[in-house]
Amino acid sequence: MTSSGGSKGGLKLSTVMTDFLIYSSLFVAFLALFMSLNAGARVGKFIKSTNDLNWEDVANLTGDIATVKKTIQTLNNRMNGMNSPKVEQEAILTQYLQQKQQTQSNGKMVGG
Repeated sequence: MTSSGGSKGGLKLSTVMTDFLIYSSLFVAFLALFMSLNAGARVGKFIKSTNDLNWEDVANLTGDIATVKKTIQTLNNRMNGMNSPKVEQEAILTQYLQQKQQTQSNGKMVGG
């Protein structure tokens, strides 16, 4: 009797494990089916939205984006001081000082 009692306990555990594996694999299969249907719907939506796509417009948009990107980079460089107009200001200041020295040496004032 002890051997039959031991086999019944083992049989119950085996049945529970088998049921668990069957139901968990069924759940995973339904989850995979749902995910694949969702992905198929998204691909169909993408294809439908790009059906009337004009490739010349895409090329123009790409060029416009590159132009805007270059403008933003230039502006950021100016704001960070990498491409600052300090050189131009220094050149204007030295030119102004040279003109001022020339007018002082002549004794006459130019301008008003």
